[in-house]
Amino acid sequence: MPQIRVLASELIDQIAAGEVIERPASVVKELVENSLDAGARRIEIDVERGGIGLVRVRDDGSGVAPDELPLALERHATSKIASLDDLQTVTTLGFRGEALPSIASVSRFRLASRVPGAEHGVELAAEGGTVMPARPSPQPPGTTVEVRDLFFNVPARRKFVRSDATEIGHIARLTERLALSRADVAFRLRHADRLLLDAPVDESTGGSLEQRVQAVLGEEFLSNAIAVEHSAGSVSLHGWIALPTAARAQADEQFWFVNGRSVRDRLLMNAVRLAYRDVLYHGRFPAYVLYLDLDPRWVDVNAHPSKLEVRFRDARQIHDFVMHAVERVLAATKPGLTVPPTAATPSDGSGPRLQARLGLATELTGSAGTVAHPAGLAPWELAGEVLHSPSTVRDSVNEDSPMPLGTAVGQIHGIFIIAQSREGLVLVDMHAAHERVLYERLKAQCAASGVPSQHLLEPLVIDVKPHELDALLERRAEWERAGFEMDAFGPTQVAVRRVPALAAGCDVAQLVRAVLADLDLGASVHHLDAGADRFLGSLACRTAIRAHRRLTLPEMDALLRQMEATDRTNQCNHGRPTWTRLTLTELDQLFLRGR
Repeated sequence: MPQIRVLASELIDQIAAGEVIERPASVVKELVENSLDAGARRIEIDVERGGIGLVRVRDDGSGVAPDELPLALERHATSKIASLDDLQTVTTLGFRGEALPSIASVSRFRLASRVPGAEHGVELAAEGGTVMPARPSPQPPGTTVEVRDLFFNVPARRKFVRSDATEIGHIARLTERLALSRADVAFRLRHADRLLLDAPVDESTGGSLEQRVQAVLGEEFLSNAIAVEHSAGSVSLHGWIALPTAARAQADEQFWFVNGRSVRDRLLMNAVRLAYRDVLYHGRFPAYVLYLDLDPRWVDVNAHPSKLEVRFRDARQIHDFVMHAVERVLAATKPGLTVPPTAATPSDGSGPRLQARLGLATELTGSAGTVAHPAGLAPWELAGEVLHSPSTVRDSVNEDSPMPLGTAVGQIHGIFIIAQSREGLVLVDMHAAHERVLYERLKAQCAASGVPSQHLLEPLVIDVKPHELDALLERRAEWERAGFEMDAFGPTQVAVRRVPALAAGCDVAQLVRAVLADLDLGASVHHLDAGADRFLGSLACRTAIRAHRRLTLPEMDALLRQMEATDRTNQCNHGRPTWTRLTLTELDQLFLRGR
């Protein structure tokens, strides 16, 4: 018969660690938050083997007094709160007193600290929760925490840790969030001997939030974003939201900070989603960096052990405040706010760039990273397949034809194809339609003999982020099946030696970066389930005909015929409709004919 018993302290620590320490990124989060609470102005993070081998966090904060150092590894020992009132108004990032003992219970742990004015530092070591006696340490002012061999004594938890590339990706994104939360603190992240993030502080400004956002997310984010500044009473919201045209395929650039704390709160995310609902395509995600400041008594940060979720005293009021603030800014995104893309020079259909966009057969030129097409290829030939001759297509307008999409008569604003069918008028979104055609063709080619591709005479070297390079190499087989041949050219560069035929004439560097962004590790926002399908869908989207590309009538007809011969072309890869029809009866009704 079961008996009630008091658990051993080691087991209690490991249970607590299971709630607080989910993966190496959780260790980084807890240690960096402690550094911020200690007033650090510079934080350095060193990681090995995706964080399993080593996580080291150094700071220049206030440090821990020698006589208090052993208390730092006691459960529920903290300097940040002392009463229930303190908990209800807590402003520090940490306050539970669980992180350090939890981490020490599942790792080989070292804590060294030196307070200002002390002659030397003091360090403690622990292994699997067993704490060694304190001893002197040549520690500079501040604190250093080393966590080695994470989960070495918890095999069940260790086996759930993902690959090094996946784990360092989580750490990189977490560090970006932490860096965005405090523009007045310098951050540096290294994985082995590679620098993944360097976010210094401009001493002349004391830390500009705009400069920090630019350092972490790049100039492109700010150039496609609108500033938000709104307040009501003691509640204020500021930051940046991306234009609807800069929406992303995944929610990888959504950053929320409540009173300086990085959170992933569903209520706040839903408020922004609703604000975008009338200006965003289905399946796309807005990008934003938003900071909400309010009285600490109005928000409960003790809702979850990881402190990523919060609870608001008046959730509905906060939700509506955020939604209306973002809606007001988006209301200004009218024609004239941004400069529309310049229309391409009209083409007669024989130019290499246009034919490349349509997936025509290609051959190499002498320029690295570019390809051209054989001379004499007819403009209505797509993917090397003659569909109809111009005269046949044109003459079919007045014949009883089985072609559901009819024959093209022109373009509207370089975006839509307008066609005449037996039933009436057909409008086709040429990019969406071509995207589906390319996607289905890629799937068929992968299932058969592979995607046609060609070698470049000279490799094209592309700069990427270190964790993006790891992600690319980890999925190299998928890239190769899609017609790419790539390998590492350095710690932050990839060499492209072979490209798929459909990428001919494209900016290959931009294409690779775009597909990498679409396939960010850990994201599952694409409606396609299989990883290979997500890859091919992203590739098709990035290489399909773009808006404002002038097509000749034979080229338009060729696309219509391929739509008719391709499965699932009623929708593009993202679920948007590719075409619609107005019947003769509906047209008569519009103009009151027949009455």
